[in-house]
Amino acid sequence: MTSVLEVCAAAKAAAPAVARATTGQKDAALAAMAAALEAGADGVLAANARDVEAARADGTTAAMVDRLTLTPARVAAMAGALRELVALTDPVGQVVRGFRLPNGLDVRQVRVPLGVLAMVYEGRPNVTVDAAGLALKSGNACVLRGSSSALHSNRALTALLRDALVASGLPADAVVLIDDTSRQSVKELGRARGLVDLLIPRGGAGLIQAVVTDSQVPVVETGVGNCHVYVDRAADLGRARAITVNAKAQRPSVCNAAETLLVHAAVAEAFLPAVAGDLRDAGVALVGDDRAQRLAGAEPATDEDWDTEYLDLRLAVRVVDDLDEALDHIARHGTLHTEAIVTEDRAAARRFAAEVDAAAVMVNASTRFTDGGEFGFGAEIGISTQKLHARGPMGLQELTTTKYVVEGDGQVRG
Repeated sequence: MTSVLEVCAAAKAAAPAVARATTGQKDAALAAMAAALEAGADGVLAANARDVEAARADGTTAAMVDRLTLTPARVAAMAGALRELVALTDPVGQVVRGFRLPNGLDVRQVRVPLGVLAMVYEGRPNVTVDAAGLALKSGNACVLRGSSSALHSNRALTALLRDALVASGLPADAVVLIDDTSRQSVKELGRARGLVDLLIPRGGAGLIQAVVTDSQVPVVETGVGNCHVYVDRAADLGRARAITVNAKAQRPSVCNAAETLLVHAAVAEAFLPAVAGDLRDAGVALVGDDRAQRLAGAEPATDEDWDTEYLDLRLAVRVVDDLDEALDHIARHGTLHTEAIVTEDRAAARRFAAEVDAAAVMVNASTRFTDGGEFGFGAEIGISTQKLHARGPMGLQELTTTKYVVEGDGQVRG
């Protein structure tokens, strides 16, 4: 097993070749990676089956097994995401702004790669491909540290990607995998200052906080999503039912799934019994406050329920007396990820959008749309819930920094 620092050093050595690669070279490598995934799909699925079997034997929840599971369609979707990156504009070399100073100096702020990106993530082997593809297109090398639950899948995927890189004339170490899935490896990765330029943890709250607390490398916090849907007194209740069920049940194991439903008291009598039936039909268990227990047949909610990211078919429900109470609840329990309001009152929608502190605010739409692919960014490397240097879905531009290029004709400063 290669040490964490050795893996990072290999990526650091490969980074200059990736940074100077032309758009054409990077796009050719992405296409080769997509083709390699399709050609090697049987091997990937066999490796994934080992991971899934072990997860089920360990009693992993159905929702978390779904995060881990690859199918032919999901492998094809990963290949498709790489091809979508080919079609996207290369951010490297873009001029953010340019101007001429009175002394004749021409100043340009230009996008450049960060260098070496590192990902720590749980389950979801598709992240292996998404992260590698985004790193390559944005001119970066990539260090991957997945979880033990997906180790066989990640090894199979990384091997295919590395072979495709070499076949395209780029160094294999532009994408490297840390085999060590112990907690110590995460600590060592967070201390790889000088080898890693940005560390992105993607998983549960415990993982993210451990990385943020221990890291000496710059970190972007991503993914913890205690997301709310607030159904206002002026909501179209049919629309609200569809949005609520989609936000919770369409894919409950992901960070942009709703975990709490807030309902204005003025529409609770009409709305909650109906939506509770819809949710139960979708397999969702409900917990709630006294009014939600009476109107929706919910089990009693604990104080912890309001702060829990379930990532499962479970939803907390609360009846609120007004928009102020909804905003206060979100401020106390939200995780700055995605919040949604369903209303026909444009003033209420504007106030909600202005006052909610979150990376994304949905008005009359499901929380499930907070996603790089849905926003047209291609695959995302994560959803940042902090404010520097990126916020929301992180696509290609968020994986670059800038440098100033200043051109003159002999000027000296007096």
